[in-house]
Amino acid sequence: MGRFQNALKDEKILLVDTTLRDGEQTAGVVFSNQEKLQIARMLDGIGVHQIEAGVPVMGGDEKNVVRKIVDLELEASIMGWNRAHTGDVQHSIDCGVDSVAISISTSDIHIVHKLRTDRDWVLSNMTKAVRFAKKAGLYVSVNAEDASRSELDFLLKFAREARDAGADRLRYCDTVGVLEPFKTYELVKTIIEETGMEIEMHTHNDFGMATANALAGARAGARLIGVTVSGLGERAGNAALEEITMALKFLMGTDMGIDTKRFHEVSEYVGRAAGRPVSPGRPIVGSNAFAHESGIHADGVLKNPATYEVFSPEDVGLQRQIIIGKHSGSKSVMMKFKEYGIQLTGEEAGELLPMVRSATVELKRPLFDKEIMYIYEDYLHQKRKNKHVN
Repeated sequence: MGRFQNALKDEKILLVDTTLRDGEQTAGVVFSNQEKLQIARMLDGIGVHQIEAGVPVMGGDEKNVVRKIVDLELEASIMGWNRAHTGDVQHSIDCGVDSVAISISTSDIHIVHKLRTDRDWVLSNMTKAVRFAKKAGLYVSVNAEDASRSELDFLLKFAREARDAGADRLRYCDTVGVLEPFKTYELVKTIIEETGMEIEMHTHNDFGMATANALAGARAGARLIGVTVSGLGERAGNAALEEITMALKFLMGTDMGIDTKRFHEVSEYVGRAAGRPVSPGRPIVGSNAFAHESGIHADGVLKNPATYEVFSPEDVGLQRQIIIGKHSGSKSVMMKFKEYGIQLTGEEAGELLPMVRSATVELKRPLFDKEIMYIYEDYLHQKRKNKHVN
């Protein structure tokens, strides 16, 4: 737990990765035990501070693999997820984790309709579970499920009682993704000012704002952010590890020391394991993130990458691609042929360009290298023929 505790002492922002718990709760996703072990190794290898490894109370393979992840003796803190029951926490203790998440709903819609109980029951069960976990010497995150739809005064009371029971942090869960950044900032700021609790942002992407809301929470003082690889998670997913890391580094000036050069490798592995391949349009790690087709864009990038790239593709394990398609310009064509060892003149590129564009429209896609060469061969053949006629 060294990396986690040191980062806490240094008052840095920390990443809590829940790919192995919330990510695997994506409908239809199951990781094999070996995949879970490998994902844990990869997350630790890039510098993630805490890994939420699973739900030990499920027993069987789930409990066994959490124990095996603990046995890897990684630098990251290993957390087990639990309902607010001492029995659940005991299963986590059995696995040897150093941290536990104790989760219970705080919104009335959940308390009344899901739990079919009342607020006092929620507070009582939460505090019992927290005291039990602290007695075992564990780091404790208390998860306020559906916090974003909870009545603020009750949420503050919940946080204070969690704090007084010994909880180390409050996980603010935007369970159904209904927050927006301005509201997030105000709510998180209020909770910190009123309770003094460390806050972890746990945001879902139902309205496409998981990353934005997590960053707003960090701006308000939250020092922990829950993430998953490529935003994997229930329904529309969670805040993405790679988006949060790069946004903090390049937009907010906060470098957490994460090895971002391995992002593409990690995303590809998790995507294959989940049966959810990384979409080409995925921010940061998608194959199109550094693919340029438009003539104006490609020309700018060839002159100076900073014209259309905030960071280099190598920073996240990708490579720049100049795509030859309908919107390509003559400079892109010249550059592409230079890769083949062919130095085109501006006049030649200009003559080839209409042929290239026509082919892309006919095929309804960019051209493969061989197709470009076929067009070039046809062009040369026609040029020789015209010369012979003349």
